[in-house]
Amino acid sequence: MGAGVVELETSVSKMVRREAAYYTIRWSRLQKADRYGILSLVPSMAGIFELYYLDRKNKLNLFIFAKAWYGGLRNHLRTATDAALEQDPARRSILERHPCYYRYALLNSYRDMADIHFFFAATHFPRQNRTSHSGRYARIFVKELSPDKLVTI
Repeated sequence: MGAGVVELETSVSKMVRREAAYYTIRWSRLQKADRYGILSLVPSMAGIFELYYLDRKNKLNLFIFAKAWYGGLRNHLRTATDAALEQDPARRSILERHPCYYRYALLNSYRDMADIHFFFAATHFPRQNRTSHSGRYARIFVKELSPDKLVTI
């Protein structure tokens, strides 16, 4: 695949059994957050993304999981990785002091995004979880597939 060509191998699939939803996320490759790379590689389509920072011990730390509906992934990732645009002081500090990396998956259902966002918020940030799911399922399960073998759940 040539330089600047978008790899559209990402996806989210869902299987429903009774009152449970089973999502499988096929993530993009992990990429270093760089405005030009984001502008040339990330599609302007709806989806979900994760943003990590690399700490002093060379460990990746998840600090943002978000959904991108209006404006698409490219716009949301570009904004989320720019310290000058970040309003939260803790996030701004991370963006200024650490190399950051992102990955994403295309998803065109807002209700499925809400379910997955709820699952990740409850899993990774249980004390901060202020999101709600779509209300369609009693239980939500998520499986991650990553070309980089980075699985967080």
